[in-house]
Formats: sequence, structure tokens, C-alpha cells
Amino acid sequence: MLKGILAISGEPGLYKMVSQTKNGIIVESIETQKRIPAYATNKISSLEDIAIFTEDDEVPLKDIFLNIKEHANGDVVLQNKASNQDIKSYFKEILPNYDEDRVYVSDMKKVFKWYNLLQSKDLLKAPKAEDSEKTE
Repeated sequence: MLKGILAISGEPGLYKMVSQTKNGIIVESIETQKRIPAYATNKISSLEDIAIFTEDDEVPLKDIFLNIKEHANGDVVLQNKASNQDIKSYFKEILPNYDEDRVYVSDMKKVFKWYNLLQSKDLLKAPKAEDSEKTE
């Protein structure tokens, strides 16, 4: 579901890798479809590799997105204008045992912003649907 979707430090939004260059990659914005270079000096993170700390372990971002989607019935969730307290309480509904010392409101805002973008572009697919397609 999140394979090939990237977050680039210092750049807004999310990106898909288009091609490689000698000293970096070319990425395309999921939101605007504008292509830009991303260099080896940029901090590039694959959403597939991101996880959120809990009291026990770490939960992959894809599982959190699926929890949000199920909780919100596929609708858009909290926007940037929501208060910090609203963001924390909603996040606690999604992931009750998140580590309150290591997960900041800024992290939560980013998760909700990414969820809203991916959901608006219909890029969040439940694994069940993919599994049933493979078996048919």
C-alpha cells in the first residue's frame, strides 16, 4: 500500500520515485504531479519504513492509516486547524497505547495530513482486498 511513497525532509507533501539519476532521484508530487530532483543529501524516508512508538513496540504507519480509515469510515480526518488537545485525543482513539513521551503533536499532525492526502488520491487500500484478488 505504501510501497514507493516517499517523504522528503524540507519538502511539503508526499512523493513517488520516478527515476534515478547519477547523484539522486527524480520524484513526483502525489498532490501536484510536479517532478523535482531529490539528492543524496536530502533525508528521504519511505512511508513503508516508518513506524510509531507505542508503550510495547512500534506500529507500522500502514496499520495506523488503516485504523484511521476504519475509524473515520474513509472520510477526511482532523485538519491543521484542530487544537493540539483534539489531535492528541483523536490519536489516542486510533492508537490507544502510543508512547506519549516519544510521539509529538507534530508527528500526529503529519500522520493525519499524510492520511488525508493518500485517502483523497485513493491510495489507501486494505490488504484484504489485495489478498482476495491474488486468490481469484
